Amino acid sequence: MKLSHLPLNALRAFEATARHLSFTRAGLELRVTQAAVSQHVKGLEDRLGVQLFRRLPRGVALTDEGQLLLPSIVEAFGRLTETLNRFEDGRYQDVITVGVVGTFASGWLLPRLDVFRKAYPRIDLRLFTNNNRIDIAGEGLDYAIRFGDGLWHGTEATHLMGAPFTPFCAPALARRLNRPADLKREVLLRSYRQDEWSRWFTAAGLQSPVLKGMVFDSSITIASAAARGFGVALLPAALFDDEVRQRRLVRPFRIEVALGDYWITSLHSRKASPAMLSFKSWLLETIAAKSRSPANRAEV
Repeated sequence: MKLSHLPLNALRAFEATARHLSFTRAGLELRVTQAAVSQHVKGLEDRLGVQLFRRLPRGVALTDEGQLLLPSIVEAFGRLTETLNRFEDGRYQDVITVGVVGTFASGWLLPRLDVFRKAYPRIDLRLFTNNNRIDIAGEGLDYAIRFGDGLWHGTEATHLMGAPFTPFCAPALARRLNRPADLKREVLLRSYRQDEWSRWFTAAGLQSPVLKGMVFDSSITIASAAARGFGVALLPAALFDDEVRQRRLVRPFRIEVALGDYWITSLHSRKASPAMLSFKSWLLETIAAKSRSPANRAEV
């Protein structure tokens, strides 16, 4: 049966009745009479040749056929509503959905989102943060910004920026750190990357101490713990500029270790929309511009 043969009013009456399990309440929502809703549903049943509801003394109940039909109708109306909501001032508002590892979101992306919004006012950007564990297909994402080596199965990865890690701590704690070996006397806050501190001590020419104590699932929470004086955190320096400017965190040593880079990834099977291309281009151009800035060259 062709979709054009199914009246929209009948489908809407079915969906509302299925939610309320009542012709009367469905009629109140749709601002028509109970009889009109019942007539629409009966017409739909006649066209499909199945019974969608069992009529009960009080209300109705979905039949097996009605239960099979309902998810498709709900999804169709949801997509239609979402599409219509994208029109503003007679123009289409495009949507892209991006999953972002939380450290990159708070330390780099959020401070620049207003610039993106002003440059692309017709793009509705939806961000979902994570702790670097993400399923692009399962979560319905257009892009995922991740930390690692760029090798994720089934995805195309474009390099964004390096982010070497270095120790940070509260100012009061930093005053008792004169040389890297002094860190062995301090609490070293850890993440799920078990070898990060041992790799940093190797870069410093030292043997790593036995690590114990608190473990965190993101650099954001580790940084917060360090700012409160709980210990020393190993963090990507490029993403904690605000904390350093506000003197919440201090960088006691310049020694860095590369544990991974930031990448923007998408599924090989996902054809990029114009909005996706615009976001990716803006991201790459903004990062490149910062790397060319005099302040950044001076810091390096």
